Amino acid sequence: MSKWQEKTKRPVLPIYMAALVWPVGALLLPPYRLSNLLILAGLSLIAYAVGTKLCPTRVVRTLIPYATGSEDVDAMLNGIAANLDALHKLNEAIPDPQLSAAMERMEKAGRSIAAVVEKTPDKARAIDRFARYYLPETVKLMATYAALEQNGVKGENAAQIESELRRNAATTATAFENQLDALYSAEAMDISTDIEVLDSILKSQNLAK
Repeated sequence: MSKWQEKTKRPVLPIYMAALVWPVGALLLPPYRLSNLLILAGLSLIAYAVGTKLCPTRVVRTLIPYATGSEDVDAMLNGIAANLDALHKLNEAIPDPQLSAAMERMEKAGRSIAAVVEKTPDKARAIDRFARYYLPETVKLMATYAALEQNGVKGENAAQIESELRRNAATTATAFENQLDALYSAEAMDISTDIEVLDSILKSQNLAK
């Protein structure tokens, strides 16, 4: 399960302030006298205390997205999370309502898929192609669309890409949802037919590997 990792971060300012007391104080109080050394030590402690109040110790919490006990599964889930975050940002940059709605469905299904595999790491094999191919390539396509929109690229090829993506976005979202359904099914579902149109777009636009 995902968890938070806490790490104590100590500020360096108190140490610098305490250390600075010695060279500055030595100019006024010769350090060869024991009494002066004790005074400087006391001033150094006071400086350290003041520095600690000015810059208190902080506890930094870092979210470890996945900790299933399997490095391979964790890597897969972290990759899915990164791609879904990228998809979310792209969605914010795409003004098309129809395409945006389909992308929201993709993201929702994708995060649910990750949640299922996080709880049941044995199901990771069932989403291997989704994680390593379909999701990353979908993000790549949406990034291409967003770039065309933002840069105002016009022309027959650009129009064809945009048209195909808008027309088939819902099909891709359905394929993601079918992949999620497959994790709950006793029989593995083959989503390749549902998303075959995505493959054809990738190949026709030279975006497939």
